[in-house]
Amino acid sequence: MTGLIAVIMIFSIPLAGIITSHLQTQTKLKTKRIESELELERLKHENFVIETQKMRLELEQMKLEDAKREHDLLLK
Repeated sequence: MTGLIAVIMIFSIPLAGIITSHLQTQTKLKTKRIESELELERLKHENFVIETQKMRLELEQMKLEDAKREHDLLLK
């Protein structure tokens, strides 16, 4: 019985180390994945802001062109 307990104790230490190492590796990979996702979301948001600003400028330009056309039509 004592021999069985000794064998279990001897093999449990490396198994605990392997499990701990595996969990640490998983945590590091999850952290890298989350950082990558955050960077992607930041880039998506930046792209959205740029596109929105571009569309706003295009709309203003269209309004100015329409106003110019109306003004030209009134002068004729």
